[in-house]
Amino acid sequence: MFRRAAPSAAAAASTFFRHALSTSPYSSSAAAATAAASSSAVNSIILRSLKEHFLEVSKMTPPPKICPPKPYTIVKGALDQASGPVLRRGYGDAGEEISISVARLANIMPPGADYDSDDDGGGGGGVSESISQLFLHVDISRPGSSKSLQFLCGLYPDAVGIHSVCLRPKTAESGTAGLAGKGGDGYQGRIFQELDENVRDAFHHYIEARGINEKLFPFLQAWLYVKDHRNLIRWFKSVGTLISEPKSE
Repeated sequence: MFRRAAPSAAAAASTFFRHALSTSPYSSSAAAATAAASSSAVNSIILRSLKEHFLEVSKMTPPPKICPPKPYTIVKGALDQASGPVLRRGYGDAGEEISISVARLANIMPPGADYDSDDDGGGGGGVSESISQLFLHVDISRPGSSKSLQFLCGLYPDAVGIHSVCLRPKTAESGTAGLAGKGGDGYQGRIFQELDENVRDAFHHYIEARGINEKLFPFLQAWLYVKDHRNLIRWFKSVGTLISEPKSE
């Protein structure tokens, strides 16, 4: 029987010194310094890129100021809210209150959904051509009623179409955060396209009488552009501040 030869003294010494060097304070501090330098270089590249894009976005030409069709008024603070109503008005002797929230249709439709798109994005300033299809959440309520009639609509430059209509409690979440959700309890009614044609036409006349039509499009398109622009500027600033702030040990 053969025995495995014991490692030589030279080999053992070499292994010991390699292990000692790899775990020595000098080696650890050098690795930490190298990692810190690498992180600093990456941060510098990111900050430079953020600054370039920030300046580019800052130079974009805003759309001309557009007022919403009367008697709709802009909800105060809507531009600074993540979601919620943009326009509001009263209607009729019954004192109806109508509020409208808006989002891009592309942000509401699930991935892979079939919808038309004029452009993939922005261009050289002004209102982005990609904001050409809007999704509206319309809430219509009356004083003293515990429920409101809610419509989900597609808004285009020359038309408005109803996707669904339901009766929901006034306390139910509204605004763009709930645009794609079913929400609410109880029976929500039939799918809109399954309703009788006369009933669908009646609902279209109902919202048109309350000023929910293509005349809203120019204002809401410009409003979304300004909101997107503000959010992007705010995002550049926030990310830049987070990266450039000194890290506490």
